[in-house]
Amino acid sequence: MASVDLRAPLRLLGRAPDLRLLLGAGLVSMTGDRVLGIGLAYSIYALTGSTLASATALLSAFVPQVVIGSVAGVLVDRWDRKRTMVLTNVLLAAGLLPLLLVSGTSRIWLVYVVLAAEACVEVFFSPAEQAFLPRVVGDRDLVAANGLNGQMSNLARLVGSGLGGVVAALGGIRAVAVVDAVSFLLAAALVARIRTGGTVLAIDAPDPAEAPDAAADDAAGAVRGRLAALVGEWRDGVRTVAGNRVVSTLVIALLVTSTGEGIMGTLFAPFVRHVLHGSGQVYGVISGVQAIGGLAGGFAVAAVAERWSPVTMVWVGSILFGLVDLAIFAYPLVWVSPWPAAAGMVLVGLPGAVVVAGTMTLFQRCTTDAHRGRVFSLMALAQAVSVVVGSTLAGLWGGPSGIIPILALQGVGYVVAGLLVLARLGAREGSLDLAPTRS
Repeated sequence: MASVDLRAPLRLLGRAPDLRLLLGAGLVSMTGDRVLGIGLAYSIYALTGSTLASATALLSAFVPQVVIGSVAGVLVDRWDRKRTMVLTNVLLAAGLLPLLLVSGTSRIWLVYVVLAAEACVEVFFSPAEQAFLPRVVGDRDLVAANGLNGQMSNLARLVGSGLGGVVAALGGIRAVAVVDAVSFLLAAALVARIRTGGTVLAIDAPDPAEAPDAAADDAAGAVRGRLAALVGEWRDGVRTVAGNRVVSTLVIALLVTSTGEGIMGTLFAPFVRHVLHGSGQVYGVISGVQAIGGLAGGFAVAAVAERWSPVTMVWVGSILFGLVDLAIFAYPLVWVSPWPAAAGMVLVGLPGAVVVAGTMTLFQRCTTDAHRGRVFSLMALAQAVSVVVGSTLAGLWGGPSGIIPILALQGVGYVVAGLLVLARLGAREGSLDLAPTRS
């Protein structure tokens, strides 16, 4: 039985000033992102009255992540990660400036251009942050640090969602752009104060067979050499994922669960409206309260981190998450009321936070510093593609009569993913080799 030390998270933050700065930067920028996302959704619909315009905005932010995400990770593994995070935050702030010109529907196209450009920059920040976290804490504190990092995400979701609606109502697109830009600049300042170096510890030399000499006599040969080296490093990342049983298992589990998240994102609003007969306000409450459970779950992870196995966290958390989701989707068959769904969403946030912390810890422990950026990018790519697949399936199959059965697939997916991790990795680490795989 894991002992609970409620002061452990505070002690970790007290002795790790760089972790405080990194988490603080993440909290500020994620809150700003949430303000922007909620605010733009509100403002675009207010300006256009078109759900298609809102969907186009989401697509503009999503497609670049799929197209360039995995390549971004290769470049992150070449660059100083701290500088990468500072520079991307500054670029993200500057990239929001065109939104100040949007005053009516005639310039709504600027929103789509800005969101696409921001997404292209954002794909460099996330892998740099996740790869940098193991540098600011010791391996013993990694589970707790990931738990606290998850808390920042949930806190940003709570604060940013409410603030985004208020800011959008008061000042429209311009106001939410200013708030998000300020958050990026503040995050850049916090990261810049981190003392831990961001230079990658070791960069493997590219295979000469895969990377011709970039110092060729002609410029075209040099370009071909650099492209070949980039492709070789990308392949190296793929081999790192495929060659490590822990990492490959986690990626397969993410493919399954992210497909379910795509289904959930598409059908949960119709579920609240047509099955629970709830209003838009009820939908907002039910969607947001999961962050409450996530905050509690993140704190619990940090409090028992020294005694909790990350493998156990992943498979137990996934199964519990799936079972609670199944209960949320099935109870309206016997009782139609939105409030049990709200309670269920709070509850499901607990195992959700546990799964995320365990997954991140295993990814970090099973990859070398030189490979983490590309591995995290490949993980994000797998998630993004799976979300598209899930959303497409839900859109094709999820008519009013099929909402509950299709949503149930999300819960089943988490249970299956948990059982997969248990079958391939065992109940806990034990004799499992968690040493980083070098290609």
